[in-house]
Amino acid sequence: MKMNFDIPGDLPETLPVLPLKQGFLLPGVTAPFAVGRPQSLQAIEASDGWLLVGLQKTPKDEVDPAEDLLPIGVLARILHPIQRPDGLRAVVLQGVARVHLTEFVENEEHLEAKVRRIEESWPETAEAEGLLRALLDVAKELAERLNMAAPVQALVQGLQPTPHMLVDAMGAMLESELQWKHDLLVTLDPTVRGKRVLERANEISQVLQVQQDIETKVRSDAKDMEREAILRRQLDAIKDELGEGEGGELGDVKKKLEELPLPEEARSAVDRELARFDRIPKGSPERNVSQDWLEWVSQLPWGKLSSTGVDLDTVDSALGRSHHGLDEVKKQVVEHLAVRKLSGSGRADVLLLVGPPGVGKTSIAEAIAEATERKLVRVALGGVRDESELRGHRRTYVGARPGRLIEGVRRGGTQDPVVLLDEVDKLTRSMHGDPAAALLEVLDPEQNHAFTDHYLEVPFDLSKVLFIATANDLSTVPAPLLDRMEIVHIEGYTRLEKRAIARQYVLPKLAKNAGLDPEEVEITDAAIEDAVDGWTREAGVRQLQRTLGKVFRAAAVKKARGELEAPFRVDVDDLKGLLGRRKHRSEAHEAPRRAGIATGLAWTPMGGDVLYVEASDTPGRGNLVLTGQLGEVMKESARAALTYTLSHADELAVPEDVLEKKDIHVHVPAGATPKDGPSAGVTMFTAIASLLSGRPVRPGLAMTGEVSLRGRVLPVGGIKSKVLAAHERGIGTVLLPKANEPDAEDLPDEVREQVELVFVDDMSQVLDRALKSRAPGLGLSDGRYLHA
Repeated sequence: MKMNFDIPGDLPETLPVLPLKQGFLLPGVTAPFAVGRPQSLQAIEASDGWLLVGLQKTPKDEVDPAEDLLPIGVLARILHPIQRPDGLRAVVLQGVARVHLTEFVENEEHLEAKVRRIEESWPETAEAEGLLRALLDVAKELAERLNMAAPVQALVQGLQPTPHMLVDAMGAMLESELQWKHDLLVTLDPTVRGKRVLERANEISQVLQVQQDIETKVRSDAKDMEREAILRRQLDAIKDELGEGEGGELGDVKKKLEELPLPEEARSAVDRELARFDRIPKGSPERNVSQDWLEWVSQLPWGKLSSTGVDLDTVDSALGRSHHGLDEVKKQVVEHLAVRKLSGSGRADVLLLVGPPGVGKTSIAEAIAEATERKLVRVALGGVRDESELRGHRRTYVGARPGRLIEGVRRGGTQDPVVLLDEVDKLTRSMHGDPAAALLEVLDPEQNHAFTDHYLEVPFDLSKVLFIATANDLSTVPAPLLDRMEIVHIEGYTRLEKRAIARQYVLPKLAKNAGLDPEEVEITDAAIEDAVDGWTREAGVRQLQRTLGKVFRAAAVKKARGELEAPFRVDVDDLKGLLGRRKHRSEAHEAPRRAGIATGLAWTPMGGDVLYVEASDTPGRGNLVLTGQLGEVMKESARAALTYTLSHADELAVPEDVLEKKDIHVHVPAGATPKDGPSAGVTMFTAIASLLSGRPVRPGLAMTGEVSLRGRVLPVGGIKSKVLAAHERGIGTVLLPKANEPDAEDLPDEVREQVELVFVDDMSQVLDRALKSRAPGLGLSDGRYLHA
């Protein structure tokens, strides 16, 4: 049908204006519009079949249309009115041409404006012709996708002589934002409008293509799922006929659940889940989740105990066979098990074995499990940062499982295994929760009888489990967790103890691992002690085991080649060839040969260690420089030491003007290793006092302790580990705080005989014992090099 877009020649100079808030009209487009505002109704009444359509920038009633209209409007022909069912009036308009709204005329009843028509024509160029053909192609493509081929074909035929109107008609039909259509209206170049319409049409065509592909795939997948469901139902029917169906497997689970002595709450939960399982359609994912939960509950050792009692003599004997020394530790373990044996509920505090690596924490737990005839279940906590790893995930999560604790109990097979919570000091916290908080309930004897895993959601009694935790450093274990455990300290071993452990336990184990008889390798006691001194400075014996393992591997090579005719004998002179170059010097330690150097003792998670503090003076203005990656505690100790030394300048014979032209530099070697703690206070004080007084520290002497600003020596921890480290280095005298005197009772007799322990409670006593006498007539710089 041919559309009429002719404009009469007697058109008035001014025409009524119909402002549109939400609607949209372009030349070549015919559309109905609802009219509700009084001004708009008056504009239609005043029109003689023609009016101007203006588009508002802001779709609101309260704005002034004369100030809010776009500068470009549309001259429109009124075709016929429409009577709507809701009583509102409507009118059908046909856009004819773009016009400039040049000037608004005052009229109280309606909006009226003068217009100037915009002449438009389609250029006769090859580019314009190609653009028009592309528009026609994409219009046909969209019409086919939207099932609108007939209306679009009629539109193309009606607008064929006026391509610019065809562009406007296509732009009006495309689904776009109102702002995009406003921009299309004010774009006066028809080819630019055509490019925008083509770009938008291609975007819509691509979206429709993707939508069609998705719908096709969904229909195909639905057919495949329906076919699979039918085949599965047929397969289930076949299995049921053969007695191999799902009902038989779940029947075994049901029978097992009926026989278990479940608590009342757990029994109710199981009955509800069984009833729910029968209602879930076969093939549903929820059916698998429900079946997994029922199987987990049926596999837990409800009411199954492996140990009826604890034979303390057997425990004592097992610990004696597996560990040398550690008398106090063995005593605490036996006492702990005695409490569990005599208490009616079987509840007792949880043991926390604390000590450096390689001292036998894990093997003590193994010996306890062997002596009590229980299975040992190890739960590694190092690096655990998610609470759900211990308490499990709820069943709403995909792939949910119980936590490590319940899984460990299931592996144990009984309700009273020995559960080793290894590396409890290396738990970490993250956005997923605090794992240490999950252990609070587990390790509390008053709460763990009703532990609830997030996956099971029914209480399980863990009070009969013998929990044993291990840690290297107590400072990183939360205080509430420590409060629920009985701490058992396992310090390092002396040289003689390491030799005895190697002879009794390490060498037979290494021979077995190497496929040798113990008699085929002979290592002298002197060689073992030299290996301890020169290759394995540690608190435990783990590195010693690795080092001596090289000896047995060398013997195994000879035996495999048929060259081992006599016992493989190893003495001190043979170690270098078997173990490589010596890793540690044989001398005890670097004896201070100048003022300003003091030897301290420190505690680390790896055991005790010797710590040197060096102080030196440089030209300056009395500043204190601290290096060596020192923490805040050690920095404060150094400042307090300088203050104490200056305040006792007369007693220490320190010149009054010592800091007027000098800076004091305090350094702790091994600068790449962070260092902090209260144990270095006495050492800091001694080093600075030695420098400023010009009196070197006596050789063969080490010290530990913290000091107040007034010189009072305060107690510190780790005394046994520190003294053992001093003994390993051959240090003959150790200064300890007076308050730590009871801790010296834990030292082996061998160490107490070879190391002189001096207990002090004031820095004056420390300096009297630690510093050499100052040679008369020597100043600060000369005094730093005193040897006697």
